[in-house]
Amino acid sequence: MDKPQKKQNLAPRNAPVQGRSRERSRQILDATSELLEKVGFDDLNTILIARAVGISVGSLYHYYPNKHAILFAMGSRWLEEVEAALDSIALWPIEEMDREELVDKMLAANLKAYKQQKAILTLVQAMFAVPELRELDERHDEMYISRMAEVFKRMGSKAHIRERERMGRMYLEITHAACLVIVHQKGQRAQRTLDDLKLMVITFLNCHIS
Repeated sequence: MDKPQKKQNLAPRNAPVQGRSRERSRQILDATSELLEKVGFDDLNTILIARAVGISVGSLYHYYPNKHAILFAMGSRWLEEVEAALDSIALWPIEEMDREELVDKMLAANLKAYKQQKAILTLVQAMFAVPELRELDERHDEMYISRMAEVFKRMGSKAHIRERERMGRMYLEITHAACLVIVHQKGQRAQRTLDDLKLMVITFLNCHIS
């Protein structure tokens, strides 16, 4: 019988509380983002990360025990950006806003979170495919769906919570896939894709919320 694989430790070695430690931790995550964009997930390793930061591998291990722990911290940081975008949306006077204006602003807030994270496509693919990171993917989806279900209620939906969560899942899948495309496009091409996304979202909402 095969032995069960030992689950990797994803917790940082020491929580960075001092300013210098927090700055070093940020440098590690930023360097990992750059490398993830250049070399991809499979070729990324702690030797490359340490070299990019300008520290030894031993020093790197004082902060994170392995590659997956660094990626977990990166994913967690991105989730904080997504949550901040959703928090800002929750503060808007949604009940009073024109639907097209609301969709424009929601997509702009969402897209900003995607643009702030380098190598976002590779990161979210890893969050879905790598067992050690899948918790992040699940947290992202649960948070997004529950928040959008509340937004739909404030927009006037009378549907049951389960139906609004189903709608939230559809909204997430549509916007998530499109945002991952838009961040890798430029100029008019990106704008046309964003315009198509707005049209799809507004059509979807008009079908479900009178």
